[in-house]
Amino acid sequence: VQLQASGGGLVQAGGSLTLSCVASGRSFANYHIGWFRQAPGQEREFVGAITWEFSTQYAESVKGRFTISRDNSENTVHLQMNSLKPEDTARYYCAADRSEVVLVTHDFDYWGQGTQVTVSS
Repeated sequence: VQLQASGGGLVQAGGSLTLSCVASGRSFANYHIGWFRQAPGQEREFVGAITWEFSTQYAESVKGRFTISRDNSENTVHLQMNSLKPEDTARYYCAADRSEVVLVTHDFDYWGQGTQVTVSS
């Protein structure tokens, strides 16, 4: 599966953005999709994930502010980000995997190229 993330941009603190991750390939509905972010000089950080059964999980840092949803008819997963903070500034990546293990390890097999999100104070 190939992934393409989009929707990043510059937003003021307190604002909102919605990122999209479009997948190509077969059996998208069978994949768990994760969102990650990486700021310059920092390690990649798990943001959240949505399972093929539409269950979601979130990092504590974004819980209550970010929402992940998926539309299997469009092979798309969305990351709705509200109440954005300057510390949310990072390059955001989506990833896909069919294994349940990745929901714990976050070691997804397939990755998109990322989209930049910058939150100004």
